[in-house]
Amino acid sequence: MGMSGGELDGEPMLDMNMTPLIDVLLVLLIMFIITIPIATHAVNIDLPQGNPPPSDIDIDPVKNKLVLSATDQILWNGDTIDQGQLVTLLQETTTFAVEPELQFEPEALASYDLSAKVLQIIKASGVTKFGFVGNEQYREFQAAPPAG
Repeated sequence: MGMSGGELDGEPMLDMNMTPLIDVLLVLLIMFIITIPIATHAVNIDLPQGNPPPSDIDIDPVKNKLVLSATDQILWNGDTIDQGQLVTLLQETTTFAVEPELQFEPEALASYDLSAKVLQIIKASGVTKFGFVGNEQYREFQAAPPAG
């Protein structure tokens, strides 16, 4: 903003008006910010291919219990399966007319890595009736005050 005193009245200003330049620069900055692509945080996980489940493993039409043991075993209604068989069993449950409930219960000392992989498999399978069970057995650990 160029303001002149009494003696420069009527004479041309020698200073450049910076307001239009700043306005143009701000508009260019905003356009640059808008055109930057949004960073997506994706975790790429190689999912196992489905293996046919053994013929002795049954799918309950009402509810199925998935347990992760401390020895890194995956138990489907008490039967030991691998990740490929889990994929196949979950795909079969989604084809039922009424999808059975999937109850997920990791043991206290189950591997976090295995839990994360199994949860990713469940999410990718498209299961909609899913729930965590057995958490009430850990309430006594939460209520205890920290040692020290």
